[in-house]
Amino acid sequence: MTGVAPEVRLLAAELLPAFYDQLKNIAQRTRSRLGGNQTLQTTALVHEAFLRLRQSSAFTDETHFLRAAALAMRHALINYAAARVTDKRGGGQLHLTLSDAETIGVDTDEGLLALNEALERLSTQIPRLAEVIECRFFGGYSEEDTARTLGLSLRTVQRDCLKARAWLYRELGGTL
Repeated sequence: MTGVAPEVRLLAAELLPAFYDQLKNIAQRTRSRLGGNQTLQTTALVHEAFLRLRQSSAFTDETHFLRAAALAMRHALINYAAARVTDKRGGGQLHLTLSDAETIGVDTDEGLLALNEALERLSTQIPRLAEVIECRFFGGYSEEDTARTLGLSLRTVQRDCLKARAWLYRELGGTL
């Protein structure tokens, strides 16, 4: 016997009731950053995320679950926006805005898709920067929560936020 405790694996169905209110708050903050865009309602977004999380094998702890929930919400919003854009216009020039230096604001479904495409490109080049933006924007995490979730120092998260915003600004043609 090695003396190592067995790893605890928790299912989404076990964790959802305990974190439902927290997930609704995250979804509400995420939706508020989308401006006047009529996207998925808060409860629908939480339920969409749960359906995606349910397919996961299991989670090791609260941080793992909440990180996965932020990613699931991102994917739900992206899929919903893509369907709306396809229905409305079928493509075209995308416009994305960034409010000040603190938060990312997306005004349209097209903007959300542009942000997602840029984050996909960023994740292939500098994955940690994409993870920081994912936590901050889609997860609604504070800098401190992001640092704890990703196992980074607060200062590293602050630097990564600045780098990621600058990269996104350049990548999206200065429309941030």
